[in-house]
Amino acid sequence: MNSATSKLALPFDHVEAHAHLSRIDKRLAGVIERVGEFQFKLDECDSVYESLLETIMHQSIAGKAAQVIFGRIMALGTDGRCPTPQELLRVRKPKLRKAGLSRAKVAAVRDLAQKTIEGVVPTIEAAEKMSDQELVDRLISVRGIGPWTVEMFLIFRLGRPDVLPIHDYGVQKGFAITYGKKHIPKPRELSEFGERWRPYRTVASWYMWRAVQLAGPSARKIRKAPAKKRLVPKKQERTAR
Repeated sequence: MNSATSKLALPFDHVEAHAHLSRIDKRLAGVIERVGEFQFKLDECDSVYESLLETIMHQSIAGKAAQVIFGRIMALGTDGRCPTPQELLRVRKPKLRKAGLSRAKVAAVRDLAQKTIEGVVPTIEAAEKMSDQELVDRLISVRGIGPWTVEMFLIFRLGRPDVLPIHDYGVQKGFAITYGKKHIPKPRELSEFGERWRPYRTVASWYMWRAVQLAGPSARKIRKAPAKKRLVPKKQERTAR
């Protein structure tokens, strides 16, 4: 996400968010004190389509590699701008593959382009008037777009203050580090705990990401809990009659 150069103002008071979270959660307050002020800035993508297109690039790929691939996709547009949905659909699949997209992502970006043309993907102006859940319900109809992708859009483009991406590995790991857990929490556990962070769960999530950075190499020690072995009862020996 190109948040570092954004000039868009946050639609909520981050100072109030600091105060609220520090007051109700001492562990989180410690992270906030160590990290400092919430430095979050919004992306400046001109459309929901462009924002989701970039987010798709980041799925399961490291940030730098995703940006390189997104740069190649951007180069397919006119004058270096993001290709319009119509332009993207005219690009042959082999060319998209050569740009670095997997077959699944080729299918995803083409479906995104088609549903943008059809009006399923709303404009920025329309999206700003929709609730978080309305946007999730609408956008997950696009191939390759799941709740996590929509949550990243809600956070990084719309700046919604109360989004908790419970399936995000960084947020999960930051939670485990902050609260002294040995293993990555289950999404349900994170969701239930995160209720105390309302109405600033986005800010809390941002500090969970920072907690991973603060932990450095020691963060690697925290992994998913081992799967429980199923106990299979021994077969009763048949007695001869």
